[in-house]
Amino acid sequence: MRPLLSTLDKNLERWALLVFYTVLVTVMAVEVVRREVFAYSSIWGEEVVRYSFIYLSWIGVAAAIKERAHIRIDIITHLVPPWAKSVIYILGDLVMLAVAVVALYYSYETVAVSWKFGSVSHGLRAPMVWFLSAVPIGFALVVFRLIQSLLRDVRALRSGGEVYEGERLFD
Repeated sequence: MRPLLSTLDKNLERWALLVFYTVLVTVMAVEVVRREVFAYSSIWGEEVVRYSFIYLSWIGVAAAIKERAHIRIDIITHLVPPWAKSVIYILGDLVMLAVAVVALYYSYETVAVSWKFGSVSHGLRAPMVWFLSAVPIGFALVVFRLIQSLLRDVRALRSGGEVYEGERLFD
């Protein structure tokens, strides 16, 4: 059981991103061929691409938080000692956690209203709950990854070690 949880923790967002990106590219390519070659397009293809992109975006946010790959200005953190850097990251994660919890609450409310009234999408005629759920699923993953990040930063602060800063894009 432990290896499975470890694998999921390491790769869950990557696998989900791969699935949604593959769906997005495949359906978009098919729709371009249909439109250009056969002069025909479908409304469902546009919806699948749109909602795949929405899921891709929200899951990508959680993946970026996990890897600390989101955009940040880090000039100050290079000038302070390791313990202060840990404190800065902890404060930043706490602010992000507060925003994510509020957003999770309100996004869940939107899904609940859609569930209550049974709204459906225009092209696919599928329940909108499946598509609107992208936001609370994304924010739930964000909250989970922020808690993991906070625990990692608190451990670094207590041990006096270097805080995890993620991979650098440019050096």
